[in-house]
Amino acid sequence: MRPALTYTSARILLFVASLGLLYLTGARGLLLLALALLASGILSYVLLSRQRDAMSLTLFNRLGVTKTRIRDFGSRIDEGTKAEDQD
Repeated sequence: MRPALTYTSARILLFVASLGLLYLTGARGLLLLALALLASGILSYVLLSRQRDAMSLTLFNRLGVTKTRIRDFGSRIDEGTKAEDQD
C-alpha cells in the first residue's frame, strides 16, 4: 500500500505546486483550478510514471490477478455470447 500512498502524495503535491505557480502568474477562480488540474495531470503523467507503475503492480499482485484468470474471464464471456446466440 505504500506505493499508492507515495503516488497519491506526489499527485497532490504537484497539484498544489501548479496551483501556486498559476496563482502567481495571475490566474484566479475557476480558471485557476482548471489550469492547475490540467497542468498537474500532464506533469504527473510524465514525471510519476515509475511511481504509477509500482502502484499498479502492487495493486495487481494484491488482487491476485493472473493471466490465467484473465484468459478464463475471456472464455466465460465467449461462452455467454454463444449461449445468447443460440437463444
